[in-house]
Amino acid sequence: MAELTDPELKARLAAAEEALRRAEVRATVGQLALEMIHEIRNPLEALSHLTFLARSAAEPAKVTRYLDLAEEQMAHLRYISGKTLSYSRSAYSLEPADLVKVAEAGVRIHQTRFSRNKIRLVTDLPEQVIAPIHFGEMLQVVSNLLANALDAVSGSGCIRLRVRAQENEAHILVADNGHGISPQHIRSVFEPYFTTKGEHGTGLGLALIRKIVDGHRGRIRVRTSVRPGRCGTTFRVSLPTNG
Repeated sequence: MAELTDPELKARLAAAEEALRRAEVRATVGQLALEMIHEIRNPLEALSHLTFLARSAAEPAKVTRYLDLAEEQMAHLRYISGKTLSYSRSAYSLEPADLVKVAEAGVRIHQTRFSRNKIRLVTDLPEQVIAPIHFGEMLQVVSNLLANALDAVSGSGCIRLRVRAQENEAHILVADNGHGISPQHIRSVFEPYFTTKGEHGTGLGLALIRKIVDGHRGRIRVRTSVRPGRCGTTFRVSLPTNG
């Protein structure tokens, strides 16, 4: 077997590095596509129900209200698509915003599902909690946490949503009385593509949440129980309020 010369080695190494780079790009684009598909499902479902309600409403005021809510969902979809197209950005643009308004917008995304499944929602929201955030991304966090809670509870279920300010932090808490997360799964819930929902889950929701929270220099914690009569899961997102 003939030995390779330095130029040949360098050429092969360069070709291998280029192949690896292309593979990494394809993997990144593929994951972004899956993330986008995951994120657009909730606002698309809300849009479907809102347009149905608008067509069925007899009072002009109700039609206007449903169309306003539909426009809010379309704005969220535009944000998701725009974020995906500009995925190469290197920094978050954080501006002071009201986390209470974020929480209220998250509830509106799932309002029809709450009503249809007869899930009780208990909110504990102060007048205002300001923190430096990217509004659209934090809305994704709240929406995904509510979606997971809705998946976990049954017809007699209850979901709690709370926003609090404490010292130099703001906290968003979403708790449910659903089936809980088993101990063997709790360490994996934030890993990409890990899901306990079978073909109905993508395993991207909580991974996206952690990615967004990390980008806001925050943290997310989970507490869960599968004990009969005391089962349920609580997620708490903590964000700095001092910029």
